[in-house]
Amino acid sequence: MAFGALAGAALTGAAPAGAVQAAAVRVASGVTYQRYDVRAARGPTRLHVIRADLRDPRVRLDLLYPGAVAARAPVSQLADAQGAVAGVNGDFFNITETQHPGVAATGASVGPAIASGRALKAAVPDGQRFGPALPPGASTRDVLGMGVDRRVRLDGLTLTGTVRGWSGKLPLGGFNQYALPVGSIGAYTNAWGSVSRLRATCGTDTDRAAPCSTDTHEVTIRHGRVTATADTPGSGPLDEGTTVLVGREEGAQQLRKLSVGEPVRVRHHLVAATSRIPYRFALGGFPVLKGGVPLPGLDATTSAVRTAVGVSDGGRRLLLLAVDGAPEYRTGLTIAEVADTLRGLGAVEGFSLDGGGSSTLVARDPGAAAVAVRNHPTGGAERPVPNGIGVFSAG
Repeated sequence: MAFGALAGAALTGAAPAGAVQAAAVRVASGVTYQRYDVRAARGPTRLHVIRADLRDPRVRLDLLYPGAVAARAPVSQLADAQGAVAGVNGDFFNITETQHPGVAATGASVGPAIASGRALKAAVPDGQRFGPALPPGASTRDVLGMGVDRRVRLDGLTLTGTVRGWSGKLPLGGFNQYALPVGSIGAYTNAWGSVSRLRATCGTDTDRAAPCSTDTHEVTIRHGRVTATADTPGSGPLDEGTTVLVGREEGAQQLRKLSVGEPVRVRHHLVAATSRIPYRFALGGFPVLKGGVPLPGLDATTSAVRTAVGVSDGGRRLLLLAVDGAPEYRTGLTIAEVADTLRGLGAVEGFSLDGGGSSTLVARDPGAAAVAVRNHPTGGAERPVPNGIGVFSAG
């Protein structure tokens, strides 16, 4: 099979220049799957692409996740459990804790997450993230998602919140996230899951590998009152109506002022940087293409298997892209090539998700009841991931 050359900044249209493409296959109403073969800087690369047309009222998007922030499952399992007809893996995540022996990796994602309109978590500090270096100006707060207006958009989501007790009001620095800012207080709800909250007090805002804090405190609040306190973050599932506050350094010192039986109110919101339209779903990653132009400073040297999202037509069309991880294609794309490829596929906005062994794209065959994995994961099998993007269609 012949391969064309990626055309860099000149890419326009419905397919990368020189691509050899298979015929598009209808997955469901408003949803298609297609495969492209291209030649990237390091060699031949196979792309798997899902296109979703949100102008079709039968098509919608939502977050795929296993029911808890600190949990993981294969994309195909997540898609079938939620009834999606197609999907890809999502955000980068806390995959390992070799730098903190004895501390359990949480499996939780880096950035904010919203599912079916419900805020699940906020972003960890930039220095605590997993994944490749961020482009200039990007942060862990960057998200891609669909608003209640059914349009997909890129934005940033920042946590705002307070803890109010007898002694006054304290700022909330974290929400269901695997790493808290130094000196802050984080809130954990039943959306977190059962994994230990100890990891939240390890590392610093600029150094993920820094030692765990020695000054920590935890407060359990049930139905608005303090019911327990501890000096070490705990684990185990939380009941509906229960919130656990975890503090480190100054945050721990403030939490020690709360007494058992004291009424405490915790409030938290994820606030969008630019749009006032609430998200139906959102997840983290980082932008690579805005207004049809690749962002400056994108890495043009490191090739790898990638997953990415493209947006066009004012947020009414979406494409999901995963690079094949089979040995003959594993050289993959650079981040700069991801941006150019998304533009070549017709995207105006582009967003990079977790790649490597996490890259997975699934889609149903027409009339099938379950999805099939379309790409070859680099590890030979699907890697369990914390979240993904699900495409749903009623037709």
